[in-house]
Amino acid sequence: MEYVIDAANQKLGRLAAKIAGILQGKNKAGYLPRLLSGNRVIVKNIRLIAISGGKEKQKTYYRHTGYVGHLKEKKYWEIFEKNPDRVLRHAVAGMLPKNRLQPKMLKNLIIER
Repeated sequence: MEYVIDAANQKLGRLAAKIAGILQGKNKAGYLPRLLSGNRVIVKNIRLIAISGGKEKQKTYYRHTGYVGHLKEKKYWEIFEKNPDRVLRHAVAGMLPKNRLQPKMLKNLIIER
C-alpha cells in the first residue's frame, strides 16, 4: 500500500515516528515484526519541515572515518541546506529496528523534493 505524506509544517521527530510505524506495518491488523509490511511511503515538501526550539543551530550529526581522532561533525542546518532528505532518512533509520529488514524498509521510503 502507498502512503503520501505532506511534510510541510510538521515536526521532524513526530513525522519520522509516523513514517517508521507505517514502514514496519504497525498500522495493519496482521502486523508481524519478522515480515516486511509492503508499505511504501512517499514524502513531499521536505524543504518545509519544521524543527522545534534552537535545534537548527544546536543539533549535531557525527560520523567517524575509521582513523584515530577523525570524528567529523556537522550542524543540522549545514546538512539540511545541502541535502534535506538525508536528515529525515537518518531520523527514520534511527527509529526502525536494527536488523536485516532495516535496509529493505528504508528502500520503501521515497522522498520527493
